[in-house]
Amino acid sequence: MDEILLKPLQLCPIFHGMPVIEIEKALDAVGYRIVTFEKDDIYALIGHPCRCLDIILKGVMTASMLGPSGKHVKVASLKSGNVVAPAFIFAKNNSMPVMVEAHTKVEILRISRDDFHLMINDNEKMRWNFISMLSNTDAFLAGKLYTLSILNVREKLAKMFLEMAKEQGSLTFTLDKSRQEIADEFGIQKFSVIRQLTDFQESGAIKVVGKIVTILDPQLLKVYS
Repeated sequence: MDEILLKPLQLCPIFHGMPVIEIEKALDAVGYRIVTFEKDDIYALIGHPCRCLDIILKGVMTASMLGPSGKHVKVASLKSGNVVAPAFIFAKNNSMPVMVEAHTKVEILRISRDDFHLMINDNEKMRWNFISMLSNTDAFLAGKLYTLSILNVREKLAKMFLEMAKEQGSLTFTLDKSRQEIADEFGIQKFSVIRQLTDFQESGAIKVVGKIVTILDPQLLKVYS
């Protein structure tokens, strides 16, 4: 297999802790193919059955939920090494609850459900990696549900800023999302995000200059979150 393809597979949780030669051996034992999606292509609509294991090799896809009224909520951003909808591969009801579309040009490594079943049956390490990934996915979705359904706008943004500061290791960090993307992620209006950012700045909790955010009072944000 091309080394360029193997690098993102090493980032995939299914192959965590496995040497390249073992990953290559596991894939060579089954059938797989490379599938390409152009920017803005629809990967799957809500209700589309999940029949394959798809691992993103290149590019970014977004998974979103759409309500009857047209309300749009971004559930996740999927990038190199991520598996698309892993919890639905072996589900009795494998209809996907989200719409997934290509945010950029995307290349995917696709393995049939039956071949993936053989892979994890033959490799205990891979099997436990898959189980661990499903557990982490469940924990992520539980946290997402809590954020969307329980927290108000102020609490959502405060929680997001504290998490980003922790991820980037500094109270001054880069906000890698537009105001509209934040609104889509939380299922709220863009003006609500802008208004809350203004309130945070006026209260002395944060300072925002373009895409650079500095948390001036972490304790104040913790009270909000």
